[in-house]
Amino acid sequence: MEYFVTGIDTNIGKTIASAVLCEALGADYWKPVQAGDLDNSDSLKVRGLISQDLEVYPEAYRLSHAMSPHAAAALDGIEIQVCNLVLPKHNKPLIIEGAGGLMVPLNAHQTILDLLQVWSIPVILVSSNYLGSINHTLLTIEVLKQRGIPLAGVIFNGDEYISSEFIIEHYGGVNILGHVPTFESLDRQSVKAFAESWRDELMARLERTHPLRPEIENRVRLIL
Repeated sequence: MEYFVTGIDTNIGKTIASAVLCEALGADYWKPVQAGDLDNSDSLKVRGLISQDLEVYPEAYRLSHAMSPHAAAALDGIEIQVCNLVLPKHNKPLIIEGAGGLMVPLNAHQTILDLLQVWSIPVILVSSNYLGSINHTLLTIEVLKQRGIPLAGVIFNGDEYISSEFIIEHYGGVNILGHVPTFESLDRQSVKAFAESWRDELMARLERTHPLRPEIENRVRLIL
């Protein structure tokens, strides 16, 4: 089983949520496109936050500039080809982290959203509570529905705000998977501790919309 982690905006907490998901589900990690910050990439951050026995696959594209992927690729003299974004072979569940939100362009013709239509795998949407986040979250959910892309559920990153989250669940008709807290100390031990406390709830909520295959669920429970 694969899940694609996207966000309602940039810097919304996708990488930390991805690390927690990897730890909770015993999943490997892949960031297909990294734009900028190559010495402190999202793959390196996740590698430092998850168990050593989980795989972090190399990026398909490593771009020099912290920009939209299409623009960063152009500055590097290349064009991102969706046909080159092939899921790595994996034996465990796989968490795939996107770049920015759904409408981020990969090239002059295709966005992250178009890539998701090619892959047709469930999306986990990361949201956060700030002024305007209800609108951003519901718009993202609506676009996924219009394109027929499966949404496994929404994760809220940071502090809870029950009123906003109720509206998103009510109007969006979505599965709320839970919250990833603001860690006082963000390290492997704190990620592991939270993932262990959340694992049963997360798996139960994923079962509502996109069940893990029985053999994967059993392996997750045995290993973890």
